[in-house]
Amino acid sequence: MEKKRYTRREFLKKNSIAGLGAAAALALPSGKVFSYLSKRHNTPALLGGEPVISPDWPSWPIWKPQQDEERLLDVIRSGVWSRDEVVTEFEQKWAELMGTKRCLTVVNGTNALNTSLAQLDIGWGDEVLVTPYTFIASVSCIVFNGAIPVFVDIDPDTFQMDPDQIEDKITANTKAILPVHIAGLPSDMVRIMDIARKHDLLVVEDACQAWMAEINGQKVSTFGDAGCFSFQNSKNLPMGEGGAIVSDNEEFMDRCRSYHNYGNPYGSVGEGARPGTYMVGTKLRLTEYQAAIGLAQLKRLEEQTRTRSENARYLRDQLEDIPGITPARLYPSVTRAAYHLFPFRYHKEEFQGLPRSRFLKALRAEGVPCSSGYNELNKMPFLENAFNSSKFRKIYSEDRLDYEEYAAENQCPSNEKICNEEAVWFTQNILLGSRNDMDLIAGAIDKIHKNAESLK
Repeated sequence: MEKKRYTRREFLKKNSIAGLGAAAALALPSGKVFSYLSKRHNTPALLGGEPVISPDWPSWPIWKPQQDEERLLDVIRSGVWSRDEVVTEFEQKWAELMGTKRCLTVVNGTNALNTSLAQLDIGWGDEVLVTPYTFIASVSCIVFNGAIPVFVDIDPDTFQMDPDQIEDKITANTKAILPVHIAGLPSDMVRIMDIARKHDLLVVEDACQAWMAEINGQKVSTFGDAGCFSFQNSKNLPMGEGGAIVSDNEEFMDRCRSYHNYGNPYGSVGEGARPGTYMVGTKLRLTEYQAAIGLAQLKRLEEQTRTRSENARYLRDQLEDIPGITPARLYPSVTRAAYHLFPFRYHKEEFQGLPRSRFLKALRAEGVPCSSGYNELNKMPFLENAFNSSKFRKIYSEDRLDYEEYAAENQCPSNEKICNEEAVWFTQNILLGSRNDMDLIAGAIDKIHKNAESLK
């Protein structure tokens, strides 16, 4: 006889103190069953009770030797390890998948951003609008190129740059907007592009966590002047390290290609010039074996993206029933999110004042890996150190390097609250679990909610 798997709503309905029974236990998959009939069921794992879930989440990265290793071994045995035909093949396939004319791979997502800003001539004297809720590379690339980051606070419902606050931050020095599709959840590119066109600003999309995400059926990374990706080990398409730039601007992509190969002529860059290095560049070339790993991962990216999206949507529906838990909202134009992370807001007042740190500890004890997420980028010391550096002081006036005034003008209260009090993350591999796993996550959080007072 087939065992029934209950939804969380059915589970909660049946799971009263008086009515715990075999039906609830039968709802759980093999390997993740805990004793619902025990008195320890209602006791949080942090206080000695049974955890809801055993720690056997899908590992990452995924490598399937039989189907993944043939191409990699061919590359290794060939002795051609530096950039060649396999890298070119990956670039062509990634450009086709994104719907862009060109793709250039580089050593990591950080240098995809560095290169894009440099070859769009964004640098000394310029200001770039950016979100404070992101990985440091989204901001360090601006400083790396000599420009000044200006922070636009986030919309806490979406965790993304708030379009309503962008125009207030634009000055005569603003050169570009750098929206970040953080967690793989698309920013509001429709409004951002309208603002950019209105003010004649460049747009570089940080899609380093947003492979395959879409707005109105169009892939993120294809709205602005350039889109940047990361293929680092934790990412949804991992190579160990790696990155990519995509764009329809042929001349821009020629410059990026030249820059990533010491500045040697390529395409329209240095065409007809005397032989030799044409522009100041560096070495950012991807290797053949990294591309071979990427091609293997690419074969399952669509299926994995679909699984993450379906599980995230289901989990979001379950968590919305729990007081004090607010899953991140998608903009109405989003037709697909990548869910490199599953972020939600935790409101301790609905958990009897239980601090977020204690909530996280309790949730981990129940078998659910989780994190508090990013710190406040707009307050990190690297910014003040850059302002005080000799190079910045040679270029910028004292007024523009008044750090106290800069810090005051770049306060981001919504981001501050998210970072310090509310944000909770699950990583993307969690969303590759089963539908029943999503019920168990919700059940673990509900268990903490019901026992919040004792957990304090």
